[in-house]
Amino acid sequence: MFGLDNLPYGVFEDRVVVRYGEHVLDLAAALGDEVFHSRSLNAFMALGRPAWQETRRRIQAVLRAGTDHLIPLAEVELRLPIDVADYVDFYCSLEHATNLGRLFRPGEEPLKPNWRHLPVGYHGRAGTVVVSGTPIRRPYGQVGGPHFGPTAKLDIEAELGFVVGVGTQLGERPGAFEDHVFGVTLVNDWSARDIQSWEYVPLGPFLGKSFATSISPWITPLEALEHARVPGREQDPEPLGYLRRSAPWGLDLRLKVELNGKTVSEPPYRDMYWTPDQMLAHMTVNGASLRTGDLFASGTVSGVADPGSFIELGQGFLDDGDTVIITATTNSGMSLGAVAGIIT
Repeated sequence: MFGLDNLPYGVFEDRVVVRYGEHVLDLAAALGDEVFHSRSLNAFMALGRPAWQETRRRIQAVLRAGTDHLIPLAEVELRLPIDVADYVDFYCSLEHATNLGRLFRPGEEPLKPNWRHLPVGYHGRAGTVVVSGTPIRRPYGQVGGPHFGPTAKLDIEAELGFVVGVGTQLGERPGAFEDHVFGVTLVNDWSARDIQSWEYVPLGPFLGKSFATSISPWITPLEALEHARVPGREQDPEPLGYLRRSAPWGLDLRLKVELNGKTVSEPPYRDMYWTPDQMLAHMTVNGASLRTGDLFASGTVSGVADPGSFIELGQGFLDDGDTVIITATTNSGMSLGAVAGIIT
């Protein structure tokens, strides 16, 4: 699960590490490169794809040869792996969008007219992105009526996040997806559904989403996921030219959602309607720039029988003290780690 074909990146204290089995490799010590003596991955990610590829080869060679720079995983406390620049959350699951449309707008067509023409998204708050394990405080807000108080409908959204390594200037169109996106991470976009349903018309999500977004401490490089790439779901109608896929950037992953130690859902990522290359194209087509550390997420991953949020499962919302853990594996069994949080 965490062998030589995986090697996700994380940060421990003031150094960048990769995970190898139940250990982490101290890259500054093992490779003798000061770019890894850092409290985030940003400086390394900004070096670009040739440096990412060469570093991966060097790490694999060091581990094959044996090294004294491995630290037991149980002895490290991982921190937020990136300095988050901007955060964008998309809405790319046809099943999730249909389910929430029926719940939020009963009697209407579940999908808005634009949904099949572009990957719908919104800008979130980068400053409230936290690392897995950070306690999540129940948020307050207007919950309808209007009435002010703590949310009674605290929910999760099981998502896949994409981390930008190389940015662009304002107005500069990005090149190939893999030249800009460094890797992927698991995301839990916590959601206060009662706050959300009262405030989201007409401008979209705000306080019901911005209080916390958790990500895994591990960033899995795109190169580790080559074996999991699939063409992506057929789209009808055909997207406009800038959104037409030129490479297979669907990913054959299965997420797992656990509530207090019990598996409640296993959403498949490969069925997502919009793929990450299309998300990147859409969020930059107007001339918006990219920055190292930008994070964009898929939106809730939901299948026909396996939703990625509790509101779709219809089994109630989160109580104080509840713990949620989201994990994911590829079609070969490679692990993407976990993102966890407890409600306080």
